[in-house]
Amino acid sequence: MAPTGWLGLTSLGTVHTAISLIAVFAGIWALLRYKEITLRTGLGQVFVWTTVLTCLTGFGIFQHGGFGKPHALGIITLVALAVGALAGYGRLGAKSRYIEAVAYSASFLFHWIPAFTETLTRLPLGAPLLPNAEAPELKAITAVLGALYVVGVTLQIKRLRGDKPVSPAPARAGS
Repeated sequence: MAPTGWLGLTSLGTVHTAISLIAVFAGIWALLRYKEITLRTGLGQVFVWTTVLTCLTGFGIFQHGGFGKPHALGIITLVALAVGALAGYGRLGAKSRYIEAVAYSASFLFHWIPAFTETLTRLPLGAPLLPNAEAPELKAITAVLGALYVVGVTLQIKRLRGDKPVSPAPARAGS
C-alpha cells in the first residue's frame, strides 16, 4: 500500500493507528476508573477487542519488508490477551485474578513500545527525533515502561489481595 501522506502511513497503517488509539484510551480509562483491565467492564472489553484488531491489522504492515519485531510483539500480545481471558473466566486456578491483571497489563504495556517507537522515529515530519527503532533512547524508554509495568502490576496485586476487585466473580462467556 502506498503512503497516504499523513505521517507517511498507508491506509492500513492509518486504520491500525486509529484502532490502537481507541485501545490505549480504553486501557487508560479502565485503569483510572477500575484500577484494572478486565472483561468484567465495558472499558475492558473495548480494550481487549480493539487490541486484538490492532494486532491483526498490524500483521498486514511490512514497513521493513517482512516479518519483524512488531509482528512478534503482536503475537506475544495476542497470547497475553488469551491468557488474560482464560484467567478472567477463572480457568487458571486460584491465582486467576492475579494472572488476569498481569496479562492485561502486559498487553497494555505492549501498546506503548510501538507507540513511542513510531512517534519518535516519524515526528516531527522530515526531522524525526530519533533515527530508527534501534536508537539507544528507545531502549531507555522501554526500560522505564518496564519499570512502570512492574509498579502498576504490584499495585494491582496488592489491591486484589485486599479483596477489592471490580467483581469477585469470573467473567462469563459471551459477556
